[in-house]
Amino acid sequence: MTTTAVTPETLAIHGGKPVREKFLPYGRQSVEENDIEAVLAVLRSDWLTTGPKVQEFEEAFAERVGAGYAITFSSGTAALHAATFAAGLKNGDEVITTPMTFVATANSVLYQGATPVFADVSSDTLNLDPEQVVKKISSKTRAILPVDYAGHPADLSTIIEIARQHDLLIIEDAAHALGAEHQGKRIGSIADMTVFSFHPVKHVTTGEGGMVTTDDEQLRAKLRRFRNHGISSDARERQRAGEWQYEMVELGYNYRLPDFACALGIQQLKRLDRNLARRRAVAARYAAAFREIPGVITPRVRHDVTHAWHLYPIRLDLARLTSDRAEVFRALRGENIGVNVHYIPVHYHPYYRQRFGLRNGEFPIAEDAYARLISLPMFHGMTDEDVDDVIAAVTKVWRHYRC
Repeated sequence: MTTTAVTPETLAIHGGKPVREKFLPYGRQSVEENDIEAVLAVLRSDWLTTGPKVQEFEEAFAERVGAGYAITFSSGTAALHAATFAAGLKNGDEVITTPMTFVATANSVLYQGATPVFADVSSDTLNLDPEQVVKKISSKTRAILPVDYAGHPADLSTIIEIARQHDLLIIEDAAHALGAEHQGKRIGSIADMTVFSFHPVKHVTTGEGGMVTTDDEQLRAKLRRFRNHGISSDARERQRAGEWQYEMVELGYNYRLPDFACALGIQQLKRLDRNLARRRAVAARYAAAFREIPGVITPRVRHDVTHAWHLYPIRLDLARLTSDRAEVFRALRGENIGVNVHYIPVHYHPYYRQRFGLRNGEFPIAEDAYARLISLPMFHGMTDEDVDDVIAAVTKVWRHYRC
């Protein structure tokens, strides 16, 4: 009877010892004592929702990104929905967006009865390709909805030029890109409306939450009404005025973000620069470590942007490996590295296939990327030891599967 020797390089899925004992997630929130104290102070106050912390958070956020106005919402998805509503989208309208995103981006168009029209992405950044956008413009197109994939800003200057030529609105999904810049301008100050997310894995968290920034006063008013049932005033405004009368002027939703969440956001926003610096340091270490590993392609960063690094998505050069992405993914998880995949292209999901008749092969760059993408852990709470473990695990798995 023969046995296979177990060596330090034996993969954990083959009986070897994993690189680390405790599972490392791909993303995680960081909550400090002053965050907790700020939330507790609100819980002891008179206002748990529609109170003073909402306005305070909005004003601080608008100042941070260089926008005229910021409007809070209960989630990033709610913020996207509000932006498509404020844009006036309706049945028969079309919005051009990317398949390389979370489904909420395209779903927000459907919520308004409009149709998302997908265009392929650029091979370097996996952001919406402006040349492909132009090909998809029709008489029904009303807006362009780019996504700042992984924290790398979309080609906004070119997209803006296209939009102005065709009288289209730009709704930027910047859920990944708080703190990023495009050509020296902060994300949040460029598009007609920019949407942010405060999910726990983002740069700043409110638990769940979202924000829309804009310089347009009319859009701001529509956004504020939409989050409050379509009512033209909120409870705090009525209390200050000593009035009870309110009017619902359009159909809206209850998408309000409570004060204790805003209190958390205010404190988190104060640490944004520190969080960004840490993420960029992690990204730099990854890039240096993987630069010379055949089979691992690190993210490309264009010269005219500052990346926010919400994700660190590598692509596998499968021609240099003896396995597919699924096996590499499984092997890294076995080493207790919480890799993920961002994203399953929207047109792969059964709902979109069935409703719009979308098929494989329509967006070749996005589809090729999806087959090779793996997101490595990336969050500002990572220690140097965590980064070392990720590098060690990727190297170990690569050595096993290299041709």
